[in-house]
Amino acid sequence: MQPIIRLTLIRHGPTEWNASRRFQGRSDLPLSDEGRVDARKIAAALRDEPIDAIYSSDLSRALETARFVAESRDIPILTDQRLREFDFGSWEGLTWAEIVATNPEVAGPDPTAASLYAPEGGESFEQVGERVRSFLDDTRRQHPNESIVVVTHAGPLHAAFSILGLSESQTPEEKLTLSFTPGSITRVVIEDDHPRLLQVNDVRHLDPAG
Repeated sequence: MQPIIRLTLIRHGPTEWNASRRFQGRSDLPLSDEGRVDARKIAAALRDEPIDAIYSSDLSRALETARFVAESRDIPILTDQRLREFDFGSWEGLTWAEIVATNPEVAGPDPTAASLYAPEGGESFEQVGERVRSFLDDTRRQHPNESIVVVTHAGPLHAAFSILGLSESQTPEEKLTLSFTPGSITRVVIEDDHPRLLQVNDVRHLDPAG
């Protein structure tokens, strides 16, 4: 019988640059006050769920989010540089409007179309995909029949969807509008090497009354 692995994929809570819609990439910003509130809500949403391992990007905003999740559990956080956000090179710290103003050739695509990113001095989507694929391969081999939490960034989440073939089951409109909100939870089960999407970009825990 093939092993089953359950992945709970979390985008870190918001930062000040998320609020101003700036590309932060490798810029190592902490969570904002709102981000810490949201990280606590993520932890509360996962409180009663079994978790065998917690992985996190080593960037502060992800690691701080992971610490809230791990707070009430006797589980170490395993940091992994492969879970880092895109290196946005010359785009770091800019809004999409500012990027388009200096790079008019990228005008048109939606700013969440991560597969089209090719910032000068930074990474391509393919390069991000290579390291995310390596992480997923190692995780599936090391954690059969376990439930794993992964705290990362929007770029690696888009890459994971592409690698696991999850975007293939979406309509063209869903692919176009797919985004990962800061503080969101996405759940995937991989059984017999067949990934199955249970939940995508779930933010109900951030506004339970909404």
